[in-house]
This record gives sequence, structure tokens and C-alpha cells, in this order.
Amino acid sequence: MKARLFAALLTITILTLLGCQSQPGQETSATAVGVPSDAPVEPESPVAPLAAPTEDPTAAPAVESVSTNEPVAVAAPWWNDAVFYEVFLRSYYDSDGDGVGDINGLIERLDYLNDGDPATTDDLGISGIWLMPVMQSPSYHGYDVVDYYQIDDEFGSNEDFKRLIDEAHKRGIRVIVDLVLNHTSSQHPWFESAAADPNSAYRDYYVWEEENPGYRGPWGQQVWHETPTGYYYGVFWDGMPDLNYRNEAVTEEMHAATRYWLEEMGADGFRLDAVKYLVANDERQEGQPETHEWLEGFNDVYKGANPDAFAIGEIWSPTLEVVKYVGEELDAAFEFDLAEAILASVNSGRVDALTRAQKSVIEKYPPGQYGVFLTNHDQNRVMSQLLDSEEKAKLAATLLLTAPGVPFIYYGEEIGQTGSKPDEDIRRPLQWDNSANAGFSRGQPWRDPVEDYPQKNIADQSTDPDSLLSHYRSLIHLRNEQEALRTGEWLAVETNSSNVYAFLRHTDGEKILVLANLKRDAVDAYGLDLAEGPLIGQETAVSLNGLTDPATPTINGAGGFAGYKPFESLPPQSSSIILLE
Repeated sequence: MKARLFAALLTITILTLLGCQSQPGQETSATAVGVPSDAPVEPESPVAPLAAPTEDPTAAPAVESVSTNEPVAVAAPWWNDAVFYEVFLRSYYDSDGDGVGDINGLIERLDYLNDGDPATTDDLGISGIWLMPVMQSPSYHGYDVVDYYQIDDEFGSNEDFKRLIDEAHKRGIRVIVDLVLNHTSSQHPWFESAAADPNSAYRDYYVWEEENPGYRGPWGQQVWHETPTGYYYGVFWDGMPDLNYRNEAVTEEMHAATRYWLEEMGADGFRLDAVKYLVANDERQEGQPETHEWLEGFNDVYKGANPDAFAIGEIWSPTLEVVKYVGEELDAAFEFDLAEAILASVNSGRVDALTRAQKSVIEKYPPGQYGVFLTNHDQNRVMSQLLDSEEKAKLAATLLLTAPGVPFIYYGEEIGQTGSKPDEDIRRPLQWDNSANAGFSRGQPWRDPVEDYPQKNIADQSTDPDSLLSHYRSLIHLRNEQEALRTGEWLAVETNSSNVYAFLRHTDGEKILVLANLKRDAVDAYGLDLAEGPLIGQETAVSLNGLTDPATPTINGAGGFAGYKPFESLPPQSSSIILLE
């Protein structure tokens, strides 16, 4: 509400100034802007430099001069220039041989992600890391926190984390951490006190009833759990009791932890787990008005601690529900409908699902303010869903890394690492090379690597120009280099084929056409139509990735084209990224 009121007041002020012919004013510039994570019951070139926070990203757009009708350009926030890599620290790299990945191991292997040298192309080129939970926890996954102020002993120390931030920033990498607000561990001192004594000062930190209310959870699970002193609410399982955000003391505790990670630990923001469950109203357990109200206050807190901080939420729901959290509450949210559509279209060879989902996302969200991904730590891995097809995996990577939004890559996805439920098997160690334990650890890993690591690993794929890893690297570096692929507008291009997908990304300075044949056979009968667009006069076509030597389009008077065929035939499961100059 505050942002809308501010925008309205700003508009009135500008109109008044125009009418009075007063001197130009100046305002601060602005940014443009599910299923549970770990429940046992499952239902610029190339990297933009880091800058110290200077402007409030929630403020109104800058007004250069009230005496002109020219639109004012607003720079995209830094996360729209980034490509993120999701790291499960336990499985990334073990520096001390105890079988568990750790912070020092991540620091040791940061150069794989980005070596900080724009001139090199043998690093992956990522500019953001999402760290899955690193706070003190009794579980392997970390989503049940017992201390919000301490790095888990298995991963290292708070000082190690601060060194990670320093080393990442030297390389142009920002780091966001998983912040679990919905619940704590049942072993958290707050809950142990609350469960032992109904008169405890921490009793009201959680949701209690003397008798079992009887209703079940959103996916049919048990949510009321019995203790000798009453029943407590835990939407995920009995090891994760939900916090009571109707208690202002709880809000103050979590606001303090939020500030700590931004101000003291140096994190660049948060991935927020399961935020739609923050406040439950009896049997209505998700997406309640109080949750949205609480998140508006949370926005004030994290932007107050660092105006440049980025918060992206997990709301595993249809697009129409997810967008409600973006803007005044969170900067962005993960787009699950789009992720499912990408894989569905790549698997089926038909563009229908992807076309519908992408158009819906473009219409519903503020430009680019959503996380685009293929799978994450809660889902069967991409390569397993694509039945170990490298051709399909390359197509999926192309669609991911040329799409609008903020791309996220799940560790190991770039080499085609496989894995299907249970959760431990989709979070196995990263496959570094073909040596013992996949080069992950000198000791016995916490979980054995996937059996195919001698044939599928980073070391071997790094030297193969046709590998999936090389494909990911080239796409990420291309996105880093091409403004249109990071922040350009998106326009659908008609293809006259149910198997061919095409779109245009464009800024004032660049126009890039992306074309993909999802079919397992060649496609000859297609033609690209764009009734109107941003193209001007004679355009030349230059291949940036994929198929080479595209034909030049004939541009119509409306800046589009009709019947354009960059290639006479599109080979099976092929793609091309074409710069129109």
C-alpha cells in the first residue's frame, strides 16, 4: 500500500509542477519491479561489477525533468543481470575429507563458477549463488533451524562464511542464503521450552491447542502434533513446528535475524522458503491476507538493512497466486508453472505448453521479476525427467538462459547429473572428475555419488566443446554479454508449426531472435511471422549460438517480418540465437 500511495502522490506532484511551470525536480531512482521444501511427506560483460547500495529500490522512478514528455529510463535491478547457481553445500566440495561439503570447499572451487576474469571463458560465468540452508540444524538438509545466528558446525564457522562473501564479491558473485521463516526445528531452544511448560515465555512463539482441531494439511498430511502439554501446529512435519506470527515478539526475533545476515554476515539477500504458509487461519493454511501483510513489513526490514538486497520467494502455486507476492512484498518469486512448461514442451516436442506459460508470465509479472528455472532440490533432476537425452537437455538449457527473468541453475544440472526421489538422491555429491568419490571428497561421502560419474563429470566435459557443460558455459557467457538476453523485452514470434518455438528479445541497442525446433525430426515447413516489432530497415542476421549462417529477414513497415526462414531446414532438436543488426 505504501508504494502505491507514494506513486500516486508523486504523480500528483509532477502534474502540479507541470501546470505551474516550476523548476525540474529530482527523485531517487527505483528498481523495476508449494509443496514444502523438505517435508518427509511429499505431496555489461560478462559480470556486472558489485556496487555499494546507494538508492532505495522501492522508491519512485527518477524524474529527470518535468518540462519534457520523454519517458525516463529506469535501470533494471542487479539480479536481472545475474545468473544464479543453487548450491547444496553438503554436496558441492569437501575440503577436509570428512565426507561433507563445506564453506572452504566452496571457496576452493569458486573459480569453476566464476574466476573473476571477464577475458576467460573456461569458468561457468555465473554471477549469483543461492546457498541452501547453512544455519545450525540437526538434519542433513538444514530446513529445521536451531540457531539463526550460527553457521552449521559441519560447514564451518561464521568467519568462514564472511570469507566466502569476500571471495565471491572479488569475482563479481553475489550470495543469497536460504532463510527459513515459517518454522524452526523441534530441537530449537524456543520450542523445547514451549513444549515442556505451558507457562513458558516461548509458548506463544508457536501455535498451540489443548485439543486436536482435527483438520489435515493442504496435501492431506497430519498438521497437529501431540505432546504431553497440548497439540502444536506444523504444516510440514512434527520436526518443524510453525512459528506464530500473530505474536509480535516472533516477528521481532526474525527481523533481527534478517538484519544480522545482511548487516553482520554480508549476505546479498535471501531465498525465502515456503512463504505462503507463514500465517494459517484455521483450515485455510496458505496465502492468507495476514501473510501478505507480514511480508510487506518484512520488505521494509530487509530493504532498510540493505536497499540493494534481493529477496526471492518459494510459492509453489499457479502463476496467478505467485504474482501476489511480488512487488511490495518480495522482489521476485520462482515461476513453477513456467518451469514445468519448459520441460513438458521439450519432452513432447510441442510448443503449446511453453507458449501459453511464457505469455501468461509476461502478462502477469512486473518485467523480469521472477525466477526462471528447470528443477530444484525438491524435484527429480532435469536429466532424469528428460530420460538422459543430451539433445533435450541442451534445448532446455537454451530456453532457460535466453528467457526473461532471473535464471537459476541447480548444481550438477550443467553436466546432466541425474537423480530421482527420495530427496537424498537428488542432492548427491557434485561429480568433479572420474577419480574415487567423483573427486568430491578424500573420505567417505555423506551420500555416494551417482554411479555414472566416471562417464559424466566436470573434468571430462570441460575439454569437450560439444558437451552439455560447454553448452551451458557458452549460453551463460552469451547472456552476460548481450543486454537483450538479460533485460530485453520479450515478443512472441509466430512459427506456423506446433514444433517450432521462436521469440524476440530486444532493447534500444540490441535485437535477438531465438529459434528452436523441439521435434526429434527435421522441420522444413515453417515460417516466422512478427506483425509488428522494433526492427528498422535492412537488418543483417548473425548467429551467436547454434545453427550458423542464417538468412537475412525482410523488414516490413511496422518493424516486423512475414514468412521469414532463417534456415531452409531446422535439424532435429536444434536451436539458434540470432543477432539482428
